[in-house]
Amino acid sequence: MPEPLRKPLAEIPYAKGFYVYILRCQDDSLYTGWTTDLRQRFHQHAIGKGGRYTRAHRPLELYYYESHADKRAAMRREYQIKQLSRPEKLNLKYRSTDV
Repeated sequence: MPEPLRKPLAEIPYAKGFYVYILRCQDDSLYTGWTTDLRQRFHQHAIGKGGRYTRAHRPLELYYYESHADKRAAMRREYQIKQLSRPEKLNLKYRSTDV
């Protein structure tokens, strides 16, 4: 039986903005994305209405997120994070989440 989601929805920032995030999935894989509403997007992934990847690899927790000033910066950072190795992505959890 899979573990429950670890990050309660109430603990996820409600403010609208531009966020890059990493989800840890049931199979311990990592999913990286960007959104303007972190709380809503996390909820969509959690109920199976997110991206194709997270429908097949259900998310367990919001592992990491950071905010950005604009859409372009968030999309650029998403690309950078997707180029990182798994250990580098896991190391992000220990850094500041505001960029």
